[in-house]
Amino acid sequence: MAGILDSVNQRTQLVGQNRLELLLFKLKGRQRFGINVFKVREVLQCPALTKMPKSNPYIRGVAHIRGQTISVIDLSMAVGGPAITDTQDSFVIITEYNRSVQGFLVGGVERIVNMNWEKIMPPPSGAGRYSYLTAVTEIEQELVEILDVEKILAEINPVNTEVSQGIAEDGEMQRDIGDRIIFIADDSAVARNQVKRALEPLGVQTELAKNGKEALIRLKEIAELECQNHITERVALLISDVEMPEMDGYTLTAEIKADPKLAPMHVVLHTSLSGVFNQAMIEKVGADDFIAKFNPDELASAVKKWVHNG
Repeated sequence: MAGILDSVNQRTQLVGQNRLELLLFKLKGRQRFGINVFKVREVLQCPALTKMPKSNPYIRGVAHIRGQTISVIDLSMAVGGPAITDTQDSFVIITEYNRSVQGFLVGGVERIVNMNWEKIMPPPSGAGRYSYLTAVTEIEQELVEILDVEKILAEINPVNTEVSQGIAEDGEMQRDIGDRIIFIADDSAVARNQVKRALEPLGVQTELAKNGKEALIRLKEIAELECQNHITERVALLISDVEMPEMDGYTLTAEIKADPKLAPMHVVLHTSLSGVFNQAMIEKVGADDFIAKFNPDELASAVKKWVHNG
């Protein structure tokens, strides 16, 4: 176990080539779950937790860790399961999502595995726990579930999606974009809708895709059927998440820039990977911009900038 805990901080730099590393863990029972190591700051034995009055019931308490007070969320409760009762023998995964740091209380931590995004698949349709899945994969003939952390965090602390009035009322956007659309690719339904709602006050039309592969197929289809020269005749801008099943945002961007019909389109990577950030990879794949989730004014301003420059 010590080897796993010591290695997490050393391995958070992995990005690119459509690969990722998953930290495997369990909540209650045998089911394995995975979280991208790139979002993990640290893994530690659960410290003493201080309960906060009137806090969300999924927040088991706060802990003072390395000079910072961090809320600790019972991940099992947050996805509709039983509470993790034996906190002394449990672990906390310290993560950074959407510009915030939080701890996830889990029953046990196993190991780190290196995966290709092509082996990470969209979740099966269904109710209950499956509504909290953003992807699934198979490791050692067992299903590993990857949770939609953005949905969990949005339910505990809802995100503001309203754009400031001054940005929303700027009339240049309609003139610049015309009847073109903004294309949004994100595997989290919550994140897709957050982006869509943030852009609605600008009066733009949007089209959504659930992952990079689906986005690439659809963009090529639009370029072939609706455009005489290249994609920007119909799509003004692509806003893409980085982490997505089957094809990640880096690979999607590289594929777009390698296709003459798609290459002129501006690509903004919009991701919850708000901690350590690999600028060299963004430049390598040819993305035009990077925005950490989720600030509606920053997103709207970036959209206006790149549509105007298009």
